[in-house]
Amino acid sequence: MSVQRHVTVERVRLKFAAAHMATLGDELEPLHGHNYLVRCRVEGELTDDRWVIDFSALKRYARDVCDELDHHFLLQRNSPLLQVEEGDTSWSVRFGERAYSFPKSDVVALPIENTTAELLAEFIAERVVQQLQANGHANIGRIEVDVEEMPGQAGGYARTFED
Repeated sequence: MSVQRHVTVERVRLKFAAAHMATLGDELEPLHGHNYLVRCRVEGELTDDRWVIDFSALKRYARDVCDELDHHFLLQRNSPLLQVEEGDTSWSVRFGERAYSFPKSDVVALPIENTTAELLAEFIAERVVQQLQANGHANIGRIEVDVEEMPGQAGGYARTFED
C-alpha cells in the first residue's frame, strides 16, 4: 500500500490582479479584471526528512508564477476566436469589429485558448511542476491548483505525474 500525504499553500502572497477578456461561445467578454487568489496542493510520499515538501519552497514556486501574472493583461495567445498579432512593441487583438492594442510590457501572452480560471489554474500548475522537477522533488506524485476569480467562484486543475 502506498500512502500519500499532501501539502497545501494559499493566501500568503498567492494572488495576482490582472485583466482579461474570455470568450464564451462565439462572444467575447468586455475587458475587465479580477483579484485572483491561488491555492496549490501537492501530494506525495514523505522524504527521508519526513515531509512531502517544505512549505516555503512550494509557496515560492507558486508565488513566482503569480508575480509574473500580477498587474498584466492576460492574453490567450492560442484562441481560435481572436486574431492575435505580435508587433515589435505591442500586441494587437481583434474580435469582429472590436480592436485592441496593448503595449508588450503590459501583456503576458499565455499559450492557452482562453483565459478561464480552469486554464489559468493549468498554466500555474504546469509552471509549478517545472520547478518541482528542476529542484529534485521526485517524491511528488500529484498537483492541484485552484484559481479563484471572486469569493465562491473558482476553477481548478489537477493531474497525476507520470513515472
